[in-house]
Amino acid sequence: MKRPILINVITVIFLFLTYGCAKKLGTDIPIDIDSSTPGGTVTLHGEKVRLTGTPLRIGAALPATALIDAFTMAKVDLSQLRGKVLILSLVPSLDTKVCETQTHHLGEMGARLPADIARITISRDTPFAQKRFAEEANLKGITYLSDYRDGSFGRSTGLLQEESMLLARAVIIVDKNGIVRYIQVVPELSHLPDMEVALRKAKDIYAGS
Repeated sequence: MKRPILINVITVIFLFLTYGCAKKLGTDIPIDIDSSTPGGTVTLHGEKVRLTGTPLRIGAALPATALIDAFTMAKVDLSQLRGKVLILSLVPSLDTKVCETQTHHLGEMGARLPADIARITISRDTPFAQKRFAEEANLKGITYLSDYRDGSFGRSTGLLQEESMLLARAVIIVDKNGIVRYIQVVPELSHLPDMEVALRKAKDIYAGS
């Protein structure tokens, strides 16, 4: 009886050492399951990166800021949207492999969600770069919003990288009343957020609203 127990213990230890606080899902890019905090610090290949701005908190209203729609160039204030659950996928730049993969996860995995759950990608890429990416990626059902002007969305949420002035990698879920219900700030910028958990959370919030 001791041998099976020993094998189970070894297996658990192996899995912990292999995956730690990250996992993989059909990609060679690790997926972080932990979260840093807005206004705190993250890392980029192990080097500390400070996040600046007013920290966003769960239970608070989404702050009022003007983002630019990549296709219409219209100003969009997400704090004024009501009646839909919002999944906000923040990426540093769509021109990188990790950000591209994160957005594909949002598009492909999120395609099964109800229509009243809006999927939104936010970055500091110009609207023109976002539009080009959207047309090439051909992902349906995603709205692309740009914080390129002054980083006001990043500053108002504590998710602006202090030196590069790019957005942190994060997923935020906002309920139908404009209240933040979920935040994951990816601790290591070269990793992906846990989009499976985020989408499941969005469905739960939608079902309970």
